[in-house]
Amino acid sequence: RGVNDNGTGNGATQRKWREQFLSKLKEVGLLQEQREVRKAKKRIHFILLSAPWSVLCYYAEEINLKVPLEVKPSRAAVTSLLSLPNPLSQNVPNPPLEYYTCQFRTNKLERFLGSSDKETFFKTTQRHQVLYEILARTPYGCVNRGEVGIDRLISEEVFTAAYPLHEMPDNPVSLQSLGLRQILHGYWSKWSCWRRYQPLGHIRAYFGEKIALYFAWIGFYTAWLLPASLVGTLIFLLEHIPPLFVSFVSLQAGLLFDNWGTVFLSLFMSLWAVTFLEYWRRTSSTLTHRWGCSEFEDIEERPRPEFSAMAPMTMRNTITGAEEPYFPENKRLNRTAAGCMIIVIMVNLLIFRAGTIASISASVLNLIIILTLSRIYTSLAGILTRWEMHRTQTKYEDMFILKVFIFQFVNFYSTPVYIAFFKGRFVGYPGMYNTLFGLRNEECGAGGCLIDLAQELLVIMVGKQMINNVHEFISPKVQAWWQRNKMRTPQMAGTQTMMDVSPWEADYELLVCEGLFGEYLEMVLQFGFITIFVAACPLAPLFALMNNWVEIRLDAQKYVKEFRRPVVERAQDIGIWFHILQFISHMAVISNAFLIAFTSSFVPRLYYRYTRDSTLRGFVNFTLATAPLSHNSTCKYRGFRDDNGDYLPEYFHLIAIRLSFVVVFEHVVFFIGRLIDLTVSDIPEEVEIKIKREYYMAKQALAENKRRPGLSAGEQPEETDPSYHFDSLLV
Repeated sequence: RGVNDNGTGNGATQRKWREQFLSKLKEVGLLQEQREVRKAKKRIHFILLSAPWSVLCYYAEEINLKVPLEVKPSRAAVTSLLSLPNPLSQNVPNPPLEYYTCQFRTNKLERFLGSSDKETFFKTTQRHQVLYEILARTPYGCVNRGEVGIDRLISEEVFTAAYPLHEMPDNPVSLQSLGLRQILHGYWSKWSCWRRYQPLGHIRAYFGEKIALYFAWIGFYTAWLLPASLVGTLIFLLEHIPPLFVSFVSLQAGLLFDNWGTVFLSLFMSLWAVTFLEYWRRTSSTLTHRWGCSEFEDIEERPRPEFSAMAPMTMRNTITGAEEPYFPENKRLNRTAAGCMIIVIMVNLLIFRAGTIASISASVLNLIIILTLSRIYTSLAGILTRWEMHRTQTKYEDMFILKVFIFQFVNFYSTPVYIAFFKGRFVGYPGMYNTLFGLRNEECGAGGCLIDLAQELLVIMVGKQMINNVHEFISPKVQAWWQRNKMRTPQMAGTQTMMDVSPWEADYELLVCEGLFGEYLEMVLQFGFITIFVAACPLAPLFALMNNWVEIRLDAQKYVKEFRRPVVERAQDIGIWFHILQFISHMAVISNAFLIAFTSSFVPRLYYRYTRDSTLRGFVNFTLATAPLSHNSTCKYRGFRDDNGDYLPEYFHLIAIRLSFVVVFEHVVFFIGRLIDLTVSDIPEEVEIKIKREYYMAKQALAENKRRPGLSAGEQPEETDPSYHFDSLLV
């Protein structure tokens, strides 16, 4: 790990904290080596850190690291028996082996696989976990004031960075000698790999389970978009194109979205969303077991550095017994309530903006405003969440994600919701038009509101995807170029190459990895577009599929080449994002039901077909009413009213039919979804067997009455020299 000090912490207090922190690290047993580099009139001090064998063993047991007991049987033998070539697979060198594992115990060392080789027994990611654990819990001042850990020191500008070191490229003589980073670059991040499976085992081995689960999720989601995009495209071609050749009248164009194909697609996508989440839960449980995280329980979380710095008092932790910074719960509840009020006010402003923008400006302008407000609301959510003073990072992230999602959900979906369910509903009729703030309510076009909704969705969804992809492609490269040139002297900027700088310098010039929040948010909003409003835009899954093929490669390139190596984090699932996806899937069922029943003319045409004329002759006149005689006897408008402006019996018949359709639609979808939930177990039977097998092996390995022949009870293999290769850097 590299911890970097570039001289910003030159105050007496900061120097004292830095010296005390480094002294404490030596007391713990970490090996340190300091290097000084001059960059653009600055002196940067790099402190290389490494943990010897004894320290690794102590903390591996402390944080419950899992180590291998036995190699699991390979699944390749099964696929070879079937002799079915898969065009999406690729032969990636050095596939990581899968093991049965159990928690590390120093006194049972001889029972673990590979324990004889102390250089390779702990994986690189595990060494990083141990080092970060030490850096995070080492005090440098008064513990009661929260003066603990590297994160607080970085926030106080005592150090400028702390990060694990990337593997440096070399010149391998064979594929088997390729490093993990080289493999990920050649077999994952390149654009030529767009149609191949992702090497998830290699991703996990290099970046850890949390990042690997994100790429597993987006890959799984993209694969499931294939059938959705195929169905949507077929329905568009079979049901939507023929009317365009018949007539280009807007009324005829409106029929593009009012047919049995639309109903089928809405039902299909509603079931697709529910089924997708059920099978992802199943896939997630398989992956987390394979990666040794199925029974992962995080240690008691430490307070956030910002919380420690701002908490007004201390209190004894009931779990650890230590004095920790404390913020009164009643004050936090008051702040949370105030934050909720601010959210409600902002949401109301967003809803009002949806109606006014949809009525007075074009969709492109609407998209620009949405993207601008998106950044503002994200900053506001961060301010509110910090103000609420959440103790742990997990709680802080969950509340921040929830706030941002509420803002963005209303920001991106308010205009489509307005067009789908409110536009043209409260217009009134000739001679008695309704107004809001002095403005007459907007009417739908001759083809109905679905054609307006389809246009708005295409502009917002596709436009947002294109802007985001261009930004993700250009922005990291510009930032990296700027950071490299800022760090190097003018004489060196044009001539210095990667071979001229040390690994820790090269990594320091990379961008800081800001986490997966933005990546998840983009995909979750996309998931809403393709499920909630799919009745109006059958091509939405196809556009999402094409975007995700690009998104995976852009994200891969950022993590492999442009970001500093992030600290390894373990995870059981994708966290609160799964619950948000479940919420969206339920909203999609209800939205599609109301969209077909109230926004499209599907139900009125069905009613007319069975009560008047099966050929739909005269249907247009059936949907039009005559303006009151006192106003204009020749004026026709859309509605089910008599000459006096009163509702006809057909209006109430249609209301009853529409509500019945909504109830039947959502009950059918939720019933089928419930059946799928009951029939598809969360954990595959094969995985359950492996879990039981692993539990049995762990029990046997940790049994007190078992020991290897030739060693007396309590005897340990002799200590060897510690490893002096450096894993981490303080800058």
